[in-house]
Amino acid sequence: MSATTAPLAEARPTTAVQAVLADLERFPEIEVRHPSEHTLDYLHDAATRGARAGATAGPAVALPSTAEQVQRIVRIAAAHGVAIVPRGAGTGLSGGALATGGQLVVSTERLDRIMEVSPLDEVAVVEPGVLNAALNAHVAQWGLFYAPDPASYEISTIGGNIATNAGGLRCAKYGVTRESILALDVVLPDGELISIGHRSIKGVTGLDLVSLFVGSEGILGIVVRATVRLRPIPVARRTVTAFFDSTEAGASALAAITRSPVRPAVIEFLDERTLVNIDLHRTTALRARGASLLLIELDGYGIDEQFADLRDALEAVGGTVTAEGADDGDELWALRRGGRGLDDKTWFAGGDIAVPKSRIPEIYAALPGLEARFGVEIGSVAHAGDGNLHPIVTKPIPPGADPASPPAELHEAADELVRLALALGGTVSGEHGIGTVKRELAALELSPRSRDAQLAVKAAFDPFELLNPGKAL
Repeated sequence: MSATTAPLAEARPTTAVQAVLADLERFPEIEVRHPSEHTLDYLHDAATRGARAGATAGPAVALPSTAEQVQRIVRIAAAHGVAIVPRGAGTGLSGGALATGGQLVVSTERLDRIMEVSPLDEVAVVEPGVLNAALNAHVAQWGLFYAPDPASYEISTIGGNIATNAGGLRCAKYGVTRESILALDVVLPDGELISIGHRSIKGVTGLDLVSLFVGSEGILGIVVRATVRLRPIPVARRTVTAFFDSTEAGASALAAITRSPVRPAVIEFLDERTLVNIDLHRTTALRARGASLLLIELDGYGIDEQFADLRDALEAVGGTVTAEGADDGDELWALRRGGRGLDDKTWFAGGDIAVPKSRIPEIYAALPGLEARFGVEIGSVAHAGDGNLHPIVTKPIPPGADPASPPAELHEAADELVRLALALGGTVSGEHGIGTVKRELAALELSPRSRDAQLAVKAAFDPFELLNPGKAL
């Protein structure tokens, strides 16, 4: 060819992801980050940090700041056949935000505006990147609060809570995230924006798509706005402790609360191994007060009467009951949320399961047998008001062993706990979600027909598997 006819050398994208990034760079208002060591944090969530081992670059990332930008990103990615991994704050515990090099992470961290608060309607309209704690701090001026409060409430986002139907401590009285979501604006896999649900408390027009999207782990659409229900801050709150002589006695005492006329806002159960673990890592002395602990919050009117009835019920089954002062109560709740610890000399596997709350004692009764069978230790806290347990399976790392290669029995014990929960009428996950971590275990719970129906729903919204493929189902 002559010089006049030869094509000019041109830098062209070599992958579909690079093509998406090239197209997005035509819109400078949308920040994009190319795969590099600076995007490694977007490769995983809190449960799958091991995916980072040996990686030198994270995934491509887009950081929209408006719903319209999310639409544009989704449309461009769809045009190139590039799958999207929606991401909140990355605090998830199921691998739901795990990404690969061939995918585009769409982070909602900059969609962080509180759009509206209506005190008379007791609702707020928020974007998905709003932190749970930030919403509560904002609406407190109107005497209102947002009820769902996962342990990560200070760092997790409303969008992430919606994706996993997060629960938390107060769900004993106020329910999980689903009970506090009235309406959603969602960007579908083809970039169309739809509004589902109702601003009103009641509404039965059409199918309940809000409940379908809450807990769907980003496989159906990307939430860009949520109308959430607020509640009046209780006139009083009181922290109550009830210590027992054994894990068995504490777990069995839960029935006494159910039989009483009291309905606490929070009922948390900490077994003996958990108390010992907290003391070890926080230099506390909880174990000296008893071998298990029911940590309870009462709220509302008549709190003295509530406490008296609760105290009578728990003392009758062997509890040492104390109404804690405000400062001691705050410290105890902080220990419950973040007191457990692990060191670099211990392998561990964690997760969550849920059972009918009447079956909680059977889970704890089974733990010593599982420990002996698999050669591990198991400690668990529980949202005892709704049967959601958070066990941690541990095993010391022997000298010379590879810390990155935990033995099979660690995960075998965790899987056996899931099977036990299912046998007791429970579920694979109460609030952490399925993600990638529990997909195989979810197959134990979902019948083939049920799974096929759910896959058909996924296909109806996302026929080309472009949103969070390989997750949840």
